[in-house]
Amino acid sequence: MEPTQDYPLFGGAFSATLPPGAIDVSDLRPVPDNQEVFCHRVTDQSLIVELLELQAHVRGEEAARYHFEDVGGVQGARTVQVEAVQPLLLENLALRGCCEEAWVLSGKQQVAKENQQVAKDVTLHQALLRLTPYQTDLLLTFNQPPPDNRSSLDPENLSLPPWSLGDFEQLVTSLTLHDPNIFGPQ
Repeated sequence: MEPTQDYPLFGGAFSATLPPGAIDVSDLRPVPDNQEVFCHRVTDQSLIVELLELQAHVRGEEAARYHFEDVGGVQGARTVQVEAVQPLLLENLALRGCCEEAWVLSGKQQVAKENQQVAKDVTLHQALLRLTPYQTDLLLTFNQPPPDNRSSLDPENLSLPPWSLGDFEQLVTSLTLHDPNIFGPQ
């Protein structure tokens, strides 16, 4: 299965390359207007693209940490642990023309799924693209829960491997802005 090239996001205002087997969650349930959410066809992995208000009070690496901790708070994480934060090279991004700084963060959050008591360690990879001209923080999140041994060993599931960090990197670097009017009048 091949990645989906130039998949339209936010009504076509953006596009990106999605990994193989990505399902648009908005076809299954309501998703907030500022988010695009995709889930893996077999695993519990997910990808989220969010348009957020620029958090001008935090800069650099601290901005990446701020958003990671904010996501943990929204998800009711019992623990939040940052493992690494690194700058992203702007020249590798399709959004380099309007992105003034970019960061990638890896960490773990201990969260329980809806209607479950047991919390699991979920690995999160986030890319923060700061679109300062548009007063927007663009946050991309790759959720990697621990594998569910029951489903992952099914023979029909072996044809669609779990997503990798390379798949996430392709999403981040391919993200392209087509219509700046999504940000309102400038």
